[in-house]
Amino acid sequence: MLRVALTFDVEHPDRPTREGVTQAIIDTLAVANVRATMFLQGRWVRAYPALAREIGAAGHLVGNHSHFHARMPMLTARALASDVLTATSTIRDVVGVDPRPWFRCPFGAIDSGTRTLAGLARLGYRNVGWNVDSRDWASRAPAGELRRIVDGVRAHGDGAIVLMHGWPWTTAAALPIVVSELQESGADFVTVDQLPHLPARAGWDSGPELPEALLPQRRTT
Repeated sequence: MLRVALTFDVEHPDRPTREGVTQAIIDTLAVANVRATMFLQGRWVRAYPALAREIGAAGHLVGNHSHFHARMPMLTARALASDVLTATSTIRDVVGVDPRPWFRCPFGAIDSGTRTLAGLARLGYRNVGWNVDSRDWASRAPAGELRRIVDGVRAHGDGAIVLMHGWPWTTAAALPIVVSELQESGADFVTVDQLPHLPARAGWDSGPELPEALLPQRRTT
């Protein structure tokens, strides 16, 4: 069994890109009949409501990627709650779905303890990290990104969570081949709610996990 969760942080780009990238990603997933997990930034949802609604209508699992894309550990508990809840209401109002309990911290940034994770848990969220980093934000060519993803999934094995973003043109270009090669390897594409074990932190972060008792339970409906 090789379950693979393709996840996308859909946000305003932080460096130059091309027009139509997010739409191309959505279209590729539709053609391949692949459901992904989309962590939506609140400000992006407000800026691109039609695209945000298309993501929801396509059946992708929608999560929260904060509102302002700030590093969560830099915020006070009150500011963290304000940012997260603003994004929550924006996603609900525009997309028509409740993103809870799925959250991804911008930059994968979490403090060295459990303060950020506990703050998210109080708001009904659990942070979803990743095992395979496409590094698409720094990619200059689709081929390198393709190899990082495919080789990373094969190395990790079942339950691999792949981090991508909704704005790099290299991701839009590489994605059709990524899907094809992983399917040839026997991959079953799933959303994160279909995986029994979810890392709360990024694959490169070996910090302590939040105790399971403090995590909000995954929804079954």
